[in-house]
Amino acid sequence: MGKRDDKPLEPTIENRRARFEYAIGETLEVGIALRGTEVKSVRDGHVSLAEGYVRASASPLELTLHSANIGEYGPAGPLGNGRQHAPTRVRALLAHKREILKLAKESQVKGMTIVPLKLYFKNGFAKLLIGVAKGKSKHDKRDTIKDREAKRDIDRAMTRKTRN
Repeated sequence: MGKRDDKPLEPTIENRRARFEYAIGETLEVGIALRGTEVKSVRDGHVSLAEGYVRASASPLELTLHSANIGEYGPAGPLGNGRQHAPTRVRALLAHKREILKLAKESQVKGMTIVPLKLYFKNGFAKLLIGVAKGKSKHDKRDTIKDREAKRDIDRAMTRKTRN
């Protein structure tokens, strides 16, 4: 048997597309309200944050996650039995009032949006890292690709040098 502090590996779901499509500014860790089968599905890693976005509103005061896909949990049965969740339903996010108001104000600026960056578990609770983002233009994306490829080439050269 394992030690007492051995934890099952819980997935960290990252939205890598968001970091490519947007210039991320300030980030914030928020809680996410999930139903029973959603928690099990997230633990299995059946999540896609790529299409998701976050909406913050000052009145009524709320922070919600839209269009994020949490796949159905197979052992719970078919969708119509009442135990299964809808994969792309709107999910409530949990944050302090002042944080929600700040996010609502920042998202009102033209060109700014709030995107989900990472979904993970912390002390048994599901957490979502969100970021205030501004869309990148086409040439900014090209610069990102160029920098990434240059870094990859440098890393390759360094590994070749250490092997010889």
